[in-house]
Amino acid sequence: MTMLLIGGGALVLILLVIGIVITLSSEQSIIEERLINYIEDDSAMDMAGEQSSALTDWVNVRVERTSWGGGVARNLAQADLKLKPGEYFALIIIAMIGVGFVTWFFGGREIVSGLIGVVIGFFLPRFYVNRQRNQRLQKFNDQLPDMLSLMVNGLRAGFSTAQAMEAVSRELPSPLSDEFRRVVQEMQLGISMEQALDNQLRRIPSEDLDLIVTAVNVQREVGGNLAEILDTIAHTIRERIRIKGEIRVLTAQVMYSGRFLAMLPLILTSIIWLGNREYVMSVFQPSTMMCGYGIFCAAAALVTTGYFVMTRIAKIEV
Repeated sequence: MTMLLIGGGALVLILLVIGIVITLSSEQSIIEERLINYIEDDSAMDMAGEQSSALTDWVNVRVERTSWGGGVARNLAQADLKLKPGEYFALIIIAMIGVGFVTWFFGGREIVSGLIGVVIGFFLPRFYVNRQRNQRLQKFNDQLPDMLSLMVNGLRAGFSTAQAMEAVSRELPSPLSDEFRRVVQEMQLGISMEQALDNQLRRIPSEDLDLIVTAVNVQREVGGNLAEILDTIAHTIRERIRIKGEIRVLTAQVMYSGRFLAMLPLILTSIIWLGNREYVMSVFQPSTMMCGYGIFCAAAALVTTGYFVMTRIAKIEV
């Protein structure tokens, strides 16, 4: 039975690693997969149909109908991860089982050790998605001044707005080029520029991009010199990026201190639990159970409150 459990846990971890590698190595974006029925031939559609299984489609449909599934799909799109909500849910289950087995095996084969691993495995995929989403959004915002400069030069050279966006999709690096390539593809399929830009704004929740989209839409409605407008916006965004960078440097110590202090009790408790479980369980003896639960609840409340207070102090709006 022990060897069977070890083999099962190793198989789960191998499948988890393979799934992550396949996800990261895939180059086709979510919007391109949705548009494949329109821009590819029948053979490509047949291949796409063969790659999707009935079970995966059934799970995706059921998950996407929920409000949680809609939020997950939006977060995956913003992180540029080629996963469907059903596949993301399956990844969470695999992570929970794999990490739970590892902590159960190395934690003295105790149920509590397994539960700790299950909780960690539940939050690992979410942490990775949020990290990828924040990094991609930060990189996108940093590339906006270069994008505006290229668009301004193109407009002054006689390009239309659509041609300037197409030049941006060809000349600039990812992720900005990927997002504008999606905008150009949507316009080529007959979607209006306003709707395509609104779709991009939903994928990239950026205040700077919102300012650019509003300027383009207003200019198309009332007219005006779009090159001058975008040039002014570019200067504003550059100054905002500079100020945000200075604030990020000044508040980095507070942010990392808050995260470390919030994680320190959990790390120490886990280490003590793995090394001397009897010492931890002495708090939960029948004679001290009420006091033990009160201590843990008070500690959790204080740590959570302190973390959010330090985060709020370091969060400065520009």
